[in-house]
Amino acid sequence: MYKVTIINENKQTVIHDPFFNPIKVQTGVIKSGINVASGFTFSLLPNNPGYKLIRPLRTLVKVYNLRTQQLEFDGRILSPTEGMDSSGKITKIYRCESELGYLNDSIQRYGEYHNMGVKRFLELMLQNHNRDVDGDDINKIFKIGNVEITGNLYRYLGYEHTLDTIFDKLIERLGGEIRVRKERGVRYLDYAQEFGEIKETPIELSKNLKSIKREVDPSAIITRLVPLGQAVESEDETATAASPDRLTIRSVNNGIEYIEDEIAKSIWGNLTKNQIWDDITLASNLKSAGERFLKENNRIKIQYVITALDLSLIASDVDSFEIGNYHPVINPIMGINEYLRIVEKTIDIINPNENSLKVGDVFKTSSQYQAEMTRSQRNVVTDIQGRVLQQSSKIGSLSSTVSVIKEEIGNADLQGIIKELKNMELAINKIQEDLENIPTEESISKIKESIENVDERLQETETAVEEVGNIVQLQGESIEKLDERLTTLENGGESNG
Repeated sequence: MYKVTIINENKQTVIHDPFFNPIKVQTGVIKSGINVASGFTFSLLPNNPGYKLIRPLRTLVKVYNLRTQQLEFDGRILSPTEGMDSSGKITKIYRCESELGYLNDSIQRYGEYHNMGVKRFLELMLQNHNRDVDGDDINKIFKIGNVEITGNLYRYLGYEHTLDTIFDKLIERLGGEIRVRKERGVRYLDYAQEFGEIKETPIELSKNLKSIKREVDPSAIITRLVPLGQAVESEDETATAASPDRLTIRSVNNGIEYIEDEIAKSIWGNLTKNQIWDDITLASNLKSAGERFLKENNRIKIQYVITALDLSLIASDVDSFEIGNYHPVINPIMGINEYLRIVEKTIDIINPNENSLKVGDVFKTSSQYQAEMTRSQRNVVTDIQGRVLQQSSKIGSLSSTVSVIKEEIGNADLQGIIKELKNMELAINKIQEDLENIPTEESISKIKESIENVDERLQETETAVEEVGNIVQLQGESIEKLDERLTTLENGGESNG
């Protein structure tokens, strides 16, 4: 149950109330993630009390979860889109961003900073931001929060937007995550390696897992790495320094300038990239650095998009699904049984059962990925083999039933059924042959389609056999009654029928 409020100059207007009244938004979806400003999209009809009150960038919006007493979204409205459908109904759709987006309203100032700690450097950037937004009628001020990342920095600042600069100077170089935290009306920016907790509420097939989709991103994979060291001076006097030649590993690698990840290459083919080490001057050290880099960084990103019932909505002793937390995800069919982190969350405030999660990022080596795929395919094959055995048993049972009926009424009326049973036997045999080979994902998909087709045909054939059996039973009952009447008449008695 969610309540949506807009705020103009400290005046609040409720535009969505979950209780029985006409104050409703037509749609409302919150999307949040890690290291991104959360988004909220909603639509209004002209009879909504907030329809004419919204001013882009000036109107604030809050979404409250009334059950958990938590603020699910806190930010500002960015831009409207107005439209009319074929029935003449007019709606306005609004896009919103959370308070992290306020850091796009300022820029940094030029400076060179030596031997400065991470917390002090982040605080300096926030001070630059605060000077730009000071005096705005919307409070966009940030204070430095909890900073767990440490180290001494040597950095330049330019005139880029504050949020872009934080990512460029800190997150993309040192890693970690930022988040906005509010306490007693004060807005803090925290910076840590990772936010979140380990929770025990599982996301499990047949319990609260409605659907799951696996996404594999091999874009960062390298199967062939060209390590490059310090720039070398060119013997060509006309050469420029714009793109200097560099030290390679040819002299210590049998004349070859690259190293390969053989397992990754067998899966993904040739994907060549380079990596530069400006401070390496020896080819042997460069080769060692390249091999180490390939081993430590060559990873495939795997994510799972999940639609799961949030049982905390109906049970107070169950953990709700929050960004950054780890939950056990269990799906034996896909070979998944591990703690995975929630990295993205979508909340539909009108239809909470449509809420979805994205869990990952899990980074795996090519050999781990290959082993996982083999294990997953093996589980799928085992499941398919079980269904095939059930279908074979059902076909055998139907064939026996047809044989009994055939003795009663002859062959003429059963030719279609007999032919269909033989065709299904051939289809089952083909599926079993395909399963004997090592199936690919594509072939498994085709096998599943074949099994579904056989299931449908089996249901139709069962119905047909049942109908023929009923006819035979009725005919048998009629013949018994006729025999009874003839016997009675022959004996000079009267029939009861």
